[in-house]
Amino acid sequence: MVQTSATPSAFERKARLEVLTLSTLGFTLMFAVWLMFGVLGIPIRKEFGLTDVQLSWLSAVAILNGSLWRLLAGILADRYGGRGVFTVMLLFTAIPAYLVSQATSYPALLLYAFLVGFAGNAFSVGIAWNAAWFPREQQGFALGVFGAGNVGASVTKFIGPALIASVPAAGYLGGLMPGGWRFVPFLYAVLLVLMALAMWLFTPRADRKPGQGRPFLEMLRPLRNIRVWRFSLYYVVVFGAYVALSAWLPKYYVDVFGLPLYQAALLTALFIFPASLLRPVGGYFSDRYGARRVMYWTFGLMLLASGVLMMPEGHIVLELASGNREVLPWHMSLWLFTALVFLIGTGMGVGKAAVYKHIPEYFPKDVGAVGGLVGMLGALGGFFLPPLFAYAQSWTGLPQTTFLVLFLLTLVAAIWMHLTVLSLLNRAAPHLEHSFEHSPEGGR
Repeated sequence: MVQTSATPSAFERKARLEVLTLSTLGFTLMFAVWLMFGVLGIPIRKEFGLTDVQLSWLSAVAILNGSLWRLLAGILADRYGGRGVFTVMLLFTAIPAYLVSQATSYPALLLYAFLVGFAGNAFSVGIAWNAAWFPREQQGFALGVFGAGNVGASVTKFIGPALIASVPAAGYLGGLMPGGWRFVPFLYAVLLVLMALAMWLFTPRADRKPGQGRPFLEMLRPLRNIRVWRFSLYYVVVFGAYVALSAWLPKYYVDVFGLPLYQAALLTALFIFPASLLRPVGGYFSDRYGARRVMYWTFGLMLLASGVLMMPEGHIVLELASGNREVLPWHMSLWLFTALVFLIGTGMGVGKAAVYKHIPEYFPKDVGAVGGLVGMLGALGGFFLPPLFAYAQSWTGLPQTTFLVLFLLTLVAAIWMHLTVLSLLNRAAPHLEHSFEHSPEGGR
């Protein structure tokens, strides 16, 4: 009897659970490693006497290298199987993580930060791996659960300060185990090796390889489809901006609201948590209602919240019908700001899953290549947006322009999506108005 996706065998269910669980844990760890300099930067700056610009490059080069190889990593996962590729990535990343703990100069630290940033490419592997194991009607939820590993961005924020304070600077075992801030990358190196062993031993040996035997150039052919680039823009909005704001918000809280750094980090976590942990919810909604409808909700919520956040403080003048004027003072309170940022995080968390629900729908045999390109461009958005935030603030003198940039980026993506839907409906028939989710787009 042939097993269908609706009636999987006990072995199939067990295999899917193993792949989803181990890939999610591995991705969470890799994401924590990828963004660890956001917390380690303060003691590193003190020890090496770095300027703010020098310090910013540590995070920037890590984010850059965590973006560049996503396309290739996704293709390799489709071709050779996610199990082997993910295991190799974990082991490789452990090497520069250990070297970070041993760095004695800024140039060496910058090099090791770039190499350890390779961890960010694990996302493409996990997406392709899970898509190969789960049926279409469950892929949105499965990819959402896996993508919730983004919460790794907050792991170092919570455990880093405590570990730095609790482990003496001299370390243990005669310095073999370094102390202070160096203990964190050392610990991550050990955990990466252990995670690689667990992934190799406890996931199905007979892996699924949808791209096995296919020519490399054939696997790249879907990238000529404009739809892929549209999905990439969506992902810049919901993921690239997420990475950028995760790094930018602590500074914003400190500069605009005068908070101490530890409070700024905790309030930033209120943005990170929904933007990460709501991915499974976004996947479930995408499975149930369709990914494009979820993207409408996402863009609408983000436009509303960022539209308020981008307003400069001052006065709102109302022209009344009686001819009188009402002048209302406008001031953004800390709690209103935090609530609106939380809403943006909610939209991003749901939207990230919806973007990746699109990919196996339209490119079931090319999830690795398409998902890799979408992930690569989205992550590159996280590299380019912080400087854009800084330039916009420098040009205007208004910190609120951070959210003007986000508003305009979201608006462009929403308009492109809506024009595509209208074009589809105009070329089809009125009865497709409520069923466009799975209709062909004619290459759009």
